[in-house]
Amino acid sequence: MSHFPRLLRILNTVAKYRLDEYLRGQPGYFSLQCTLLPFKLANIGSGIKGSKHQRLRQAMEELGPIYIKFGQLLSTRRDFLDVELADELQALQDKVPPFKHPDIRTLVAEALGQPASDIFNSLNETPLASASVAQVHEAILLNGDRVVVKVLRPGIEKIVRADIKLLKWAAELVESVSSLGKRLRPIEVVRDYETVILEELNLQSEAANTSQLRRNFEDSPNLYVPKVYWDYTRRNMLVMERIDGIPVADLATLAQYNVNLKALAETGVNIFFTQVFEHNFFHADMHPGNIFVSKANGDRPQYIAIDCAIIGSLSSADQDYLAKNLLAIFKRDYRRVAELHVECGWVPPHTRVNEFESAIRSVCEPIFEKPLKEISFGQILVQLFRTAGRFDMEVQPSLVLLQKTLLNIEGLGRQLYPELDLWQTALPYLESWNAKRLNPFTLIRKFQENLPDWVDQLPVLPIMLLNAVGQAEELSKLNKNLQAAEMRRKQLRRKRVKRARTLGVVLLLLAGSTLLPPVAMALAAVPVITLGLAGLGAYLLSFRN
Repeated sequence: MSHFPRLLRILNTVAKYRLDEYLRGQPGYFSLQCTLLPFKLANIGSGIKGSKHQRLRQAMEELGPIYIKFGQLLSTRRDFLDVELADELQALQDKVPPFKHPDIRTLVAEALGQPASDIFNSLNETPLASASVAQVHEAILLNGDRVVVKVLRPGIEKIVRADIKLLKWAAELVESVSSLGKRLRPIEVVRDYETVILEELNLQSEAANTSQLRRNFEDSPNLYVPKVYWDYTRRNMLVMERIDGIPVADLATLAQYNVNLKALAETGVNIFFTQVFEHNFFHADMHPGNIFVSKANGDRPQYIAIDCAIIGSLSSADQDYLAKNLLAIFKRDYRRVAELHVECGWVPPHTRVNEFESAIRSVCEPIFEKPLKEISFGQILVQLFRTAGRFDMEVQPSLVLLQKTLLNIEGLGRQLYPELDLWQTALPYLESWNAKRLNPFTLIRKFQENLPDWVDQLPVLPIMLLNAVGQAEELSKLNKNLQAAEMRRKQLRRKRVKRARTLGVVLLLLAGSTLLPPVAMALAAVPVITLGLAGLGAYLLSFRN
């Protein structure tokens, strides 16, 4: 696909929805106006109404699935987006008509190299669901297993890569000419989006994530993950067990099956913390369309998770510090929260801990001992990120995914059981996890796990020590050279100061002596004033140097 027609369509959409308003008053705004003028003339009378944020959402919907998904991802960056803009982008609906050509049987034959009839007893040509980059069909294998077949949209990768190039170009333009663009960091957002969307285009990667999540919760009463049929899975096709569950947002059907909503909400919180802190492998796209509830046991409800294309994980350090931060917040130890942010490098080392502590307290204190219906845990996290941002905190991509997941979890909890006390549900889990982490047997096990690596390093330890000694000596020499250079610089500065002061005094004396004869003063007023000011300036500047 040529970039030029796509670029023309984007420019036409920008003009039609008057999105240039976002750059009003910014450098380059006039040039943008000139570029868009022909497109604006062509769209006179289009009748597009609404706020600029609403028009941005409408423009993304018109541009298609790639921009819809980009808007959805952008909506998770509430740490730097305006609340109104984030809410509007969050409302984007990914409703995409299914593709009809080529048909599903042709795609299966191309992917597997054999006719669909050799694999499936039946294959429904009408899609069960259709999304941005793929659609899903029901099928039954020859052995009788009920499955779903997920296939990528034909040509979607080419379209995605072309659109990403244009998004990068637009992001660089916005960031280079706009102060707002610098604050929003669009280049960073587009790079994050590129990673996410390209990962979604590899269905083998999604299958691997699904298999890992299934192993993590094998025989778990809390979460069921469907089986992947690897023999029939390729990069552009995924065959997976078909589940029979109730959509988590279908409250009427949940009530019909007598599902305990309080237990369901509490189980959801436990699943989240188990994924983050025990498995360090969490489903990062837990919106209601990807979550179902088993019909089997209403008193002890079990979740069913699908669509594992987006998975998050934390480094060991981030995982450890996040748990400690949450524990400290739940115990209202804001001093410890501030210290942990400094220790883990989330904020600069020069941060004043007492000021940071006070800022965190102002965010967290008002929300304690309130049910979920009266607070927004996700918004609290956003406020904490924004507060930390005032202290130059760099937001980590892994934490952004975690924030997105928390917002999804909270939305589900608020819908299922608004009376849920998140603090009472989460605190026991975190305390148990922390106790397990500090258990002597756990420490011994970690020691045993690391022992082979330490043994492997023993033969090279003397060389490492010698290298360290050599580096220390080089650093010592470098430090001495730097100290000597600093002393020379100070000596030169003292000499310059002395010369400047001497020159200043001489110039002032010359100016004063010249002012004595009235006639001379009248004849040389300008040079005298200039000479006096020069002397005064030289004298004052000597103190600055």
